[in-house]
Amino acid sequence: MQSKRVALALVFLAATAAVTACGEPAGAPRQAAPAPGYPVTISNCGKDITFQRPPSRTVVMNGGSVAEVSTLMALGLGDRVVANAQSYGASDEPGRAEAIAKLPTGDIKLNDLMDIPREAMLGLRPDFVLSTYSGGFDGNRGFATREDLGAIGANTYVPAKMCGTGGTQGIDDSYAMLRDLGKVYGVSDRAEQIITDARRRIAQVDARVKDKPKPRVMLIIPGMDMGAGDFSSVGAQGIWNDIIAKAGGVNAFADSSGQLFANLSKEQLAAARIDAVIVVNYHNPDPAASAAALYAQFPQWEAAKAKRHVVLSDSVYFGPNNATAVERIAALLHPTA
Repeated sequence: MQSKRVALALVFLAATAAVTACGEPAGAPRQAAPAPGYPVTISNCGKDITFQRPPSRTVVMNGGSVAEVSTLMALGLGDRVVANAQSYGASDEPGRAEAIAKLPTGDIKLNDLMDIPREAMLGLRPDFVLSTYSGGFDGNRGFATREDLGAIGANTYVPAKMCGTGGTQGIDDSYAMLRDLGKVYGVSDRAEQIITDARRRIAQVDARVKDKPKPRVMLIIPGMDMGAGDFSSVGAQGIWNDIIAKAGGVNAFADSSGQLFANLSKEQLAAARIDAVIVVNYHNPDPAASAAALYAQFPQWEAAKAKRHVVLSDSVYFGPNNATAVERIAALLHPTA
C-alpha cells in the first residue's frame, strides 16, 4: 500500500501554484548581506527565485522519487540536508543508496501521502524545500504552501516538467535540474562536469548502436499497483523512452497510453513482441525472481527465450545517473557493439 501511495504522488499533477521568491514578512529583521557570488536567481514554474546565499537547511520531499536527493548527493551537498524523505532502497550508482540512507530524516511522521505534512515541515525551519511535483505545496492536501514557506524565509523548487504544465521528461530535464541546483548552491562547475561526462558516455553508446536494429523493450516495476489492469506498472510515457532510444531500442508500449504507466491485460502482453525487459528494482527483494515469473507467463517472448533482461533502479528515472541506464540497456540490447 505504501508503494502505491508513493507512486501515485509521483504521477499526480495538481494545478500549479505560483512559486514565490523568499520575501521578508512584515517586521522581520533585516537580512544579512549576500554571500560572495550571490544573489543568484533561477526561474522555476514561471517565477524567478532569488537566493542571497547557498541553502544550509534543505528539506527533500518524497513523491516517489530519488531524483532530487540523488542530485544533491552527486553535487556533494549531503551536508546541507536537514530532512530527506526520499529512498528507493537501491541505486545504480555505487554507494548512493547507502549514502542516502545515512541522511537525516528529521524524525518526521509522514502523512497518508507518504510525505511531510505542513506543521512538521515548518518545524524543520528549512531555507530551501524541494518537491517532486507542484502538489507537494498544495495546502488543501495538508502540505505547507509556498507562501507558508516564504514567510519563514524558505525558497521552494519543483522540477520544470512537474510544475503542472505537462510534457514528458527527457534526459535534458535531468541536466536542467543539475544546472539549477548547481547554481543555487554555488557549485555550477561540479554540475557542468557531471553533465559533460554524461553526454560523453551517451555519445559513445550512440556511435556504436545508431545503425543497429531497434529491439522492442518492456519496462515494468514488479509488484507496483498503478491501476486496474493485470499489469498496471508497465512504463508508457516517461524519461525511460528517451533513455531506451539512446540505448538503441524502442519502448514496446510507448503508444499504449498518454500517461506514465500503461494498464495492460495479460492478453495484451501475450500478443506483444518483447525482445528485452527492464525490471525496475523499487524495494524489490528479488528482481531476478520477478523476471523469471514474467518469462514463465510469456514464454513466447524473445526476451523469455533468451532470458534477456536488466535490473535497474534510479538510473532509469529522472535524476543524475541516466548515462548509466543508457550504457546498461545498450549492453543488453546490442552486446556485440
